[in-house]
Amino acid sequence: MPHAHHAITRRGLLAAALLSLPALAACDAPGETGDAAQPAADADATFRDTDLGCGLEPTGSLALAHATQFTVDTYDGGLALACLASGDRLLVVPEGADAPDGLADDVAVIRQPLANVYLVSTGMICLVDAIGALDAIGVSSVRAEDSPADDFSARLEDGRIAYGGLYRAPDYELITSAGCPLAIENTNIDHVPEVRSKLEELGVTVLMEQSSREPDMLGRLEWIKLMGLLFDRADEASAVFDDVSSRVEAASDEPASGRTVAFFYINEDGAAVTRRAGDYFSQMIEAAGGTYVSFDAEGAADSSPTTVTVEMEAFYAGARDADVIIYNGTIDDGVATLADLVAKNSLLADFSAVQSGDVWACDSLLYQRMTDMPEIISDIRCALEGTGEPTRFLWRLA
Repeated sequence: MPHAHHAITRRGLLAAALLSLPALAACDAPGETGDAAQPAADADATFRDTDLGCGLEPTGSLALAHATQFTVDTYDGGLALACLASGDRLLVVPEGADAPDGLADDVAVIRQPLANVYLVSTGMICLVDAIGALDAIGVSSVRAEDSPADDFSARLEDGRIAYGGLYRAPDYELITSAGCPLAIENTNIDHVPEVRSKLEELGVTVLMEQSSREPDMLGRLEWIKLMGLLFDRADEASAVFDDVSSRVEAASDEPASGRTVAFFYINEDGAAVTRRAGDYFSQMIEAAGGTYVSFDAEGAADSSPTTVTVEMEAFYAGARDADVIIYNGTIDDGVATLADLVAKNSLLADFSAVQSGDVWACDSLLYQRMTDMPEIISDIRCALEGTGEPTRFLWRLA
């Protein structure tokens, strides 16, 4: 079958949150239509520092409905400062403008228009694609076969985008020869600080996107507004966000199914690795009308902020009666059949969902296609309700 994450447990609140999804408000920014500056959604964020060091004061800010891991403040002359939860600060300077003198040392400058960007974060591909900014990408660490977007794959295949090696071992010579001004990384770059240091030594500004740390699934999607700022596609970004958000609301506005869902994969030690309650995917399960089987209380002390590793006996006790299983094939090689699943651990044969055939699988597209969130929620609902309708992001195991 061809195949192509916290929780909206109170779906009625989602509609209210989506009634006002604002755009960039800057008193003197090009294209400004508002009468007054709008406050940032997280104006009290501890990482938000609007002092550029040169005396300029912000004139407005980007109002965010869901995202909490970045803020954007605007200044006279079309300047915009992005503050990230990591502590990074990046000043976007529009075409034809100059960066102010006396900037604080920790403020990196991004000059528009962008070209030959080094795009590492797979999750940002669909966002950059959705705002029509792929022409600005010159190098990527993503191979064509691993791309979540067809146009991005085509560009890698025909050479419009060059493959620049793995994120942990980039082709510095290629990146330098291409003149990449900006690298858009994900949080994996924290594991290889020497790579970041080398890129910056070569004159490449590094932006570590942190959408995976957003506590709200629509917060992940709202990073499209930061991409819109970078690539001078703010209007397009707001339009996409509004459209996808409204369709998420529609996809979520159905009665609860009353069915429980276990979502996991089996690691090399034979333990089950689940997502935490409130995670991006568990939220989509709730939005689809399901009840997520959580193991947060049973998690090992060394579990990550997003996952919980559970010994198989404890997982068996907590998930064997789940109505539906979705096997997370994003980490290991996944499973193609029910026999493959049971081969991971014989205890799985006793699970209710295995015996009833309500076992599904997914791959990395589930995490990388944020703009397809409404369709993913609909696919999960199909799995919960057994409608038999075609699905793109999940496929049933037999």
